[in-house]
Parts: sequence; structure tokens; C-alpha cells
Amino acid sequence: MSDAKNTASKKGLARARGKSRRLAMQAIYQWQMTGDSITGIKQQFFDDNNFTLIDADYFSELVSGVASSISRLDPLLEKHMPRAVESVDPVERSIIRLATYELLNRLDVPYRVILNEAVNITKEYCAENSHAFVNAVLDKVANEIRSIEVQSVKS
Repeated sequence: MSDAKNTASKKGLARARGKSRRLAMQAIYQWQMTGDSITGIKQQFFDDNNFTLIDADYFSELVSGVASSISRLDPLLEKHMPRAVESVDPVERSIIRLATYELLNRLDVPYRVILNEAVNITKEYCAENSHAFVNAVLDKVANEIRSIEVQSVKS
């Protein structure tokens, strides 16, 4: 594959995953608010959205992964927050849970990409200065669980 095609392919994957993260955040938010089944929520999102430009497998993994990992995600987050996870705005909560899941389970995605995406989603969907809180929490989480990667980037 030529460099130009490879670059275009990587950009396409990045865009598709970015859209997947936004939809996953919305699905996780819905799950948090309704308590409906993850399977039903995912199906609703598949029925209501055009997944031709979205990485459907990534979306599905993120939504199912966050829902099945809450008992691992929340204690990790709370170590780096001044309050309980449940007291955080529900949209922010879905974003930090999603990003923490990715930090733990998607080592193929650089931590800076995960943090940048989380901050951008927060800027798009949350109150004006919410991104500062999300960034601060996720930066601490990344320092804990991806310390070698974080240190190598900062060096």
C-alpha cells in the first residue's frame, strides 16, 4: 500500500472511531439514565444510525466494555476525583468511563488520542469548563495505568 493510501486509511479509521466514541458516549449515557439493557440500547443505535462511516465493532466494544467494567472503572476513577463518580454530571460520567475503559483495554490507541477525544467530546456536549475537569481526571488515570507510555511522551 502506498504511503498516501495508508495515510488516508488511517485518517478514515480515526474519523470512524471518533464517531464511534460519540455514539458510544450517548449509548452509555442512555444506559446510565434508563438502566435499559445494553443489548437493546446498542440495537437501537444500530437501527437509528448509518454505520457506514462509523466503526460498528469499536462502538459495540466500547458500550459493552464500559457496562461490564463499571466495578473496575469507578474505583479507579474515584482515586483521582474529589467526589464520587455517581455525583458527576451524567454526560461527563459517560465520557470519563468511556475514556478510562479505552485506557485500560485499548493499548493500540495512544493515551493522548484517548484524552484528546474525551476533551473534544466534552467540549461538544458539556458545560463550558467541563473539559478541564475531564482532562484533569483522565490525565491522572493515564499516569497511573499507562505510566511508561506517559513518561516516554513527556521525556
